[in-house]
Amino acid sequence: MALYKLIPNKGSVKKKKRIGRGIGSGKGRTSGRGHKGQKSRSGYSKKIGFEGGQTPLYKRIPKFGLKKKVKYEIINLNDIQNIVTKKKIKIINKKILISLKKIKKKRKLKILSNGNLINNITIYADKFSKKAYKKILSSGSKINKIIKD
Repeated sequence: MALYKLIPNKGSVKKKKRIGRGIGSGKGRTSGRGHKGQKSRSGYSKKIGFEGGQTPLYKRIPKFGLKKKVKYEIINLNDIQNIVTKKKIKIINKKILISLKKIKKKRKLKILSNGNLINNITIYADKFSKKAYKKILSSGSKINKIIKD
């Protein structure tokens, strides 16, 4: 068997239609482009979304999305109290909560007011709910807001 002896199966390969090679070929004269007009000219290429001068659909429809929302890891005061009583910790921050596998790394931290604090501790977080803020201060704990630009 030699490569030069290989041939395709009968009927699997067709010759392409040669456009613009005389009237008898079936694609002569206007070569399938019809008569006159922009589409019949050489170099014509229709732009994507073009609707003949009418405002295209992608411009008529209202735009939405593409707003980057900040995602917070949420932790409640009762969870913080449980951590403080079990681990005997005086400071709660993102690193400690990540090491205890309570939150994920890349998100910001928000403290919510579900539960109560008994111990005096210092809490570092990106955001606090209003109720949580009041409960933490009333328990005698300190709040430190993390501010990053």
